[in-house]
Amino acid sequence: MTTVNLEALDLSALLCSRVCHDVISPVGAIVNGLEVLEDDQDESMRDFALDLIRKSARQASARLQFARIAFGAAGSAGASIDLADAEKVSRGMFADDKTQLAWSAPQALFPKNKVKLLLNLVMIATQAIPRGGLIDVTVSGDGEAPTLLLTAKGSHARIPPHVEALMAGTSETGTVDAHGILAFYAGLVARAAGMGVTFAIEGDTVTIRAEPAPAGQPAAEEPAAAPAPPSDGDSPDTALA
Repeated sequence: MTTVNLEALDLSALLCSRVCHDVISPVGAIVNGLEVLEDDQDESMRDFALDLIRKSARQASARLQFARIAFGAAGSAGASIDLADAEKVSRGMFADDKTQLAWSAPQALFPKNKVKLLLNLVMIATQAIPRGGLIDVTVSGDGEAPTLLLTAKGSHARIPPHVEALMAGTSETGTVDAHGILAFYAGLVARAAGMGVTFAIEGDTVTIRAEPAPAGQPAAEEPAAAPAPPSDGDSPDTALA
């Protein structure tokens, strides 16, 4: 495995690409519904179009609200986030006919990066059950030393490909694309929050556990530091860790 060296601009571009990917489908459906309303006078088709617009608008709003906390600043530096807000945006984003979400967490403010990590792990948990199922989220402990436990149970459950390496800041090629940026970003957030993340699978259940990294050990399997700049003055890309 090779350490991924990613410029800040590339990281922001890949995250923007991920958000746009999540939002473009419901926004496109809204556009299609509006076109039907403009061109079709059949009453049943107009009712269908209105229903499509309503559902797609709610879906787009839910995805943007989720992204605002999971990827955005969500307040000033050092701010805390209410776990109730994290539950609300998670249910809006994922709870549907395909995937059910169970949530058990205290009513409390937690440090921003720990809540951002939790939301990103919820997204990874959905990838672990591609055919749907149940995601059970449990948060225990206080904000300074919490344990985040997520279990994803469903048909064909698997640990998402490359997720463990990318969370550790590595990949086979030393690069990351828009498909892998979520896991890479989750690793960055985990290290910023001082949390270690582990994955396990047994049968049709994938377990994701995040807890404070032991003292003296790197959080989330932090990759080795980049080599020192060459003496000729050329400087290598800076790794985001």
